[in-house]
Amino acid sequence: MLELQRTIAKPVSLSGVGLHTGTSCTMTFKPAPENYGVKFIRTDLGGSPEIPANADFVVDISRGTTLGLGSAKVYTVEHVMASIFGLQIDNIIVELNGIEPPIGDGSALPYVEKLLEAGFITQKAPKDYLVIDQTVMYHNDAEKIDIVALPLDNYRITIMVDYENQYLGSQHTGLFDVEKEFVEEFAPARTFCFLSEVEQLADMGLIKGGNIDNAVVVIDNEIDEARLKRLKEKLNLDKDLTVSSEGFLNNNKLRFKNEHARHKLLDLLGDLALIGAPLKAQILAARPGHKANVEFAKKIRALYQQKKLVKKFQFVKKEGVIFDANAIQRILPHRYPFLLVDKIIDLELDKKVVGVKCVSINEPFFEGHFPGQPIMPGVLILEALAQVSGILILNSLKNPADNLVYFMSINNAKFRKPVVPGDQIYLEAEVTSKKSKYFSAKGAAYVDNVLVAEAEFMGAIMLKNNQKEN
Repeated sequence: MLELQRTIAKPVSLSGVGLHTGTSCTMTFKPAPENYGVKFIRTDLGGSPEIPANADFVVDISRGTTLGLGSAKVYTVEHVMASIFGLQIDNIIVELNGIEPPIGDGSALPYVEKLLEAGFITQKAPKDYLVIDQTVMYHNDAEKIDIVALPLDNYRITIMVDYENQYLGSQHTGLFDVEKEFVEEFAPARTFCFLSEVEQLADMGLIKGGNIDNAVVVIDNEIDEARLKRLKEKLNLDKDLTVSSEGFLNNNKLRFKNEHARHKLLDLLGDLALIGAPLKAQILAARPGHKANVEFAKKIRALYQQKKLVKKFQFVKKEGVIFDANAIQRILPHRYPFLLVDKIIDLELDKKVVGVKCVSINEPFFEGHFPGQPIMPGVLILEALAQVSGILILNSLKNPADNLVYFMSINNAKFRKPVVPGDQIYLEAEVTSKKSKYFSAKGAAYVDNVLVAEAEFMGAIMLKNNQKEN
């Protein structure tokens, strides 16, 4: 796998109609600087809005993967993203003068050929690989979908699909070396759909750019000449439709025996590119689809953002520690004697945090609370919970150092057991709601797995003095 980032050497363009909208579009790939990532730019809209190609901007997955920012959208980006990721391109501008990329022949090959024509430039910055070091799972019981990421010092994808169709049956495929296999073995795999889907989508006006040359249509029920004629009219085709002995419209020959499984892998590759970073992992998927792919990509992206966050504040890696005391001081403004969190041992961005406070007899508050019978004030336990909540909330912001968390209310506070010198408090906080600058959280403090205090918080995110709103 490549170690340095790369972009393309020159701009290249291709034109055509979109599969679902049927609108004409010219798409231009352009070089981009280091650490730019992938961005789609709608040049036909006022201000030429940019849409980052990551899972946070997915707005629809009904018949493909659609990205959106405000009123600007780009439909069906999965084949474009698979091409970019499969060619190991890190930084690129994708300009479009329409809402949907040209569908071409229904595969990624037209995009790949253009990008190969452009050539590549190796940049100086290293690739920011997301190394999967723990098992990450997605499961949808209703649709029998499973996707798993396993630790591996490389990138591999294996998928299995079962269409319960006499012409397709069960299929599987695997990509084990992106550099050697992607262009010839997976980029040419075309999109496919069943005959019943084609008729339904045509009636709904959702495949205005679809025809028998940019998709493999699989027969999944009985069809006669009259039905073929109706379908021809619905798709505005010039030629008559026929059915091959293999079960495809117009004797469409497969490029691979398992072309359908290979195209599913291509879609998965493109959707996982929305993580926003190249991966080192083994991906196993059973019956994947765009909805599951994007949900899994969001899960992995959250892990990627968390790892970036840890690198930003935690300079020395420590076993079992997310943030040590030094890192916490880079996040929170609190200092002695009011910094009441010693380390963070678990963190799920925007969800949950677990911190630890080691209570010493040297705590300054024990001198007066109480002489001869030291007990940690309950309000300071709540303050410790508030501080771990602050770490969780601040780290969900783009620029945490520019903000403070002000707590507005504390509700349902309960103190179950005294905390004394020598105790180690585990402080758990979970975000229950977040809207704009306001949030709610609930916290619980434990000593030796025994609940000692709990409360619910409301807070506001405020800019520090002399900071301006972006």
